[in-house]
Amino acid sequence: MDEFKLQNKEFIELHDLLKVMGLCDSGGMAKTAIAAGSVKVDGSVELKKRCKIRTGQVVEFQNRKISVI
Repeated sequence: MDEFKLQNKEFIELHDLLKVMGLCDSGGMAKTAIAAGSVKVDGSVELKKRCKIRTGQVVEFQNRKISVI
């Protein structure tokens, strides 16, 4: 499982997380993947592109998991 550290921020938007972790080449690709129902947050499909991801949450995409710390 990969980890992403928020670094003094309250949250990161889901599409930004996919982009900065290198799972999508662009924000547009990330938004398309989210809209297609390909991304899970804490085990449930998430369709909101700007969903706020906070410490303790786990994001799943393409058989990879990201733990936000």
